[in-house]
Amino acid sequence: MCGICGHVTFDGAPADTDALGRMVERLAPRGPDASGIHAQGRVAFGHRRLKIIDLSNHGQQPMVDSELGLTLVFNGCIYNYRELKAELEGKGYRFFSTSDTEVILKAYHAWGQDCVQRLQGMFAFAVHERDSGRVVLARDRLGIKPLYYSQRADGILFASSLPAILAAGGIDTAIDPVALHHYMSFLRLCRRLSRFSKAFASCRRPLSPSSSRMADAAIRFIGVSTWCRTPATWR
Repeated sequence: MCGICGHVTFDGAPADTDALGRMVERLAPRGPDASGIHAQGRVAFGHRRLKIIDLSNHGQQPMVDSELGLTLVFNGCIYNYRELKAELEGKGYRFFSTSDTEVILKAYHAWGQDCVQRLQGMFAFAVHERDSGRVVLARDRLGIKPLYYSQRADGILFASSLPAILAAGGIDTAIDPVALHHYMSFLRLCRRLSRFSKAFASCRRPLSPSSSRMADAAIRFIGVSTWCRTPATWR
């Protein structure tokens, strides 16, 4: 199952690794086999691992590829990862693991955000580009793998579960009465980006990687590249 989490600051201050540690600990039931944290300046990722495909330490996350300048945390399963790996090897990419995690990492470098159009499976992942500072979050088309985010005064938090975000601290848990009304009336979360609490949002509707407008796309993105305070992008 696995669990992912992260913290990205708005003002360039170092990410809060103490808060991230609490988030990783709260995600322990999702990944009892291993855990890891990787911090680089204002970006920090955490992961809890359930070993399924690559049982070795080569599949450990957060997965860092220094050659490509990318760091990835991933929850899910990519069913066509062997076919994608063969295609990427044909492009000259070299692999150090047999995991589908590394296939996503290489696919992102090869095709950018369009890589999700090639992924067959269920997934939630975050990628950090070392050189540009960009962070991209993506979630599968049907939302099989959960991905939540919350904006604090110092930046944005994301995780596979709401309790993990709460563990970071500094979260406003006030109920959004409009969202609660829609849920009780229609038995579904609609409008307001599917949130009960004003502090939380779930990637259940398409988000443009470059603007705050809703994008006509199957995959959900939050681009942390422009860093303006909008629901979709941050700088």
